[in-house]
Amino acid sequence: MMRSTLDHLVIVSPTLPLGAQFDERQLAVQLQPGGKHMRMSTHNLLLRLGESFYLEVIAPDSEAPVPTRPRWFGLDELTAQSSPYLAHWVARTERLDSADERLRQVFGEIEPMSRGGLSWKISIQPDGHLPLQGAVPSLIDWGESEHPAKRLDDKGCQLQRLEIAHPEPCVVERELQSIGFTGPVSVLRSERYALKAYIATPHGLRIL
Repeated sequence: MMRSTLDHLVIVSPTLPLGAQFDERQLAVQLQPGGKHMRMSTHNLLLRLGESFYLEVIAPDSEAPVPTRPRWFGLDELTAQSSPYLAHWVARTERLDSADERLRQVFGEIEPMSRGGLSWKISIQPDGHLPLQGAVPSLIDWGESEHPAKRLDDKGCQLQRLEIAHPEPCVVERELQSIGFTGPVSVLRSERYALKAYIATPHGLRIL
């Protein structure tokens, strides 16, 4: 049976400077440079949230060629006027290549990705949309690569929990069970989908 746990949070933004301003306004800490994802024409900034968790701010890379495919994390749906927001989360697992057809239909096709010296496999919907609007995670398998959180400076931030609000929480819970998920995540009923992350910082508990 597949087993998975929380890996990182994803803030989408039309540009990295806007994403950095949003995050630093909310958490009062500075993010670190990440790198470029050549296949997706995106780039990111990172913040460590524990030994095995981190936060990613990701945006289209205006200096990269326009990709021949939809970008991941629904980034093509953003406009210059869009505000950065916590859009998605990613769960870490192993042997992702062995995912069956049903799992691929829900979470996306398994594709190789890289950034700098890191390489991994990740599930991506072919149209770039998020699975269940982002309520269920993308799946990542770091393989032999060192986990990015171990490379980041400790800014004193720790993820406490992630709340997922969804009109059909039983659907979200069923999909989390299908990937053997365990971690600091709770699923709540709500009229509309939303993510809320509780993060302990040197300035107290902050909410994204």
